[in-house]
Amino acid sequence: MTLGETLAGKQVVVAVTGSIAAVECVKLIHALRRKGAVVQAVMSEAAAGIITPDALAYASGRPVITRISGLVEHVTYCGDDGSADLLLIAPCTANTISKIACGIDDTPVTTFATTAIGSGMPVLVVPAMHHSMFRHPGLTENIRKLEGWGIEVLSPRIEEGKAKIANIEEIVLWSERAVMGKPLAGKSVLITSGPCREPVDDVRILTTRSSGQMGRELAHRAFRLGADVTVVHQDTFPCVHNIPSGTADEMRHAVLDHLAEHRGADIYISAAAISDFAPVRKEGKIASGTPATIDLLPLKKLLGEVMERYAPFTVAFKIDRKPEKQAKAMIRNGVSLVLMNHPETMGNCTGDYELLTSEKKVRVKGTKEDVAVTIWNEVLRTGKFS
Repeated sequence: MTLGETLAGKQVVVAVTGSIAAVECVKLIHALRRKGAVVQAVMSEAAAGIITPDALAYASGRPVITRISGLVEHVTYCGDDGSADLLLIAPCTANTISKIACGIDDTPVTTFATTAIGSGMPVLVVPAMHHSMFRHPGLTENIRKLEGWGIEVLSPRIEEGKAKIANIEEIVLWSERAVMGKPLAGKSVLITSGPCREPVDDVRILTTRSSGQMGRELAHRAFRLGADVTVVHQDTFPCVHNIPSGTADEMRHAVLDHLAEHRGADIYISAAAISDFAPVRKEGKIASGTPATIDLLPLKKLLGEVMERYAPFTVAFKIDRKPEKQAKAMIRNGVSLVLMNHPETMGNCTGDYELLTSEKKVRVKGTKEDVAVTIWNEVLRTGKFS
């Protein structure tokens, strides 16, 4: 087991209904298994007319349930003492959503759903249908009914007149969130991520080698743990609220505006390589072929402003050849955790870091996902959020 196997030891029942999006289920099952899950597929008769049960048996490595037999499979997996950790209905048709909302059991999938809802286990519904069907007021009401029962219903992708099944990465993230206990439920997390880009002239920019990968892993780990996550950056991550920013000044205003609007945040992670300097911008394009001088103006430190105004639980990063002295000063000034790294790690997929708290220093080595897991474990321990 690796730190990235977030579903290790978990059993996920993937229930498939009669949408053409059922053809995506082989990829979905593979993605869940790569995260460590044991997957049991269940299919309605309509689903088996779109994709053969043998395909899902191949993907899951287990026989597919296409009928409820004397073995009462729905109780074995989703009953009060059932072995499954999650019932994932993907894709879920309008017909099946409405049947579940009305307690109708006439397919293996709806019988599994009724049993799972009755036992109180997590249920995740992933709709897929034509957009006109998705807009039907009866269906809208039934979706609200399911959500009122505590069932998560993923928003489909509205494209080409269809309410298409959510992206596989998004479905997996929601599945992980459903089974990880949500120790950060009700907590707000604000993360800055990636590089800033300061304009030098009309063509050139001053930036860093930061890839934003650490911010992405931190954001997704927080989402899996149940938090409400906002990321300020120039990218778009699934399952979180994205606020676009390019320059350090844009990032500063975005962060402070968000904190003012939401009256702070429970946890603030300063993972962005925020510019320390802004060039005095030249009009037009600096001519090539001759030496040029760029004046750099120092910028305000956003981290200090956030801590002074809002005092959230704060995780900061310090990159330098010898970062420990500065990191210790940050801890003394109220930062809860500081991840120290060297310039060579920036932009790489793996790295060798040290995590500093007021109590100890821990070496962290591995992928960005490994590091994010370690950071959040320490946040949960130190901040007593769980």
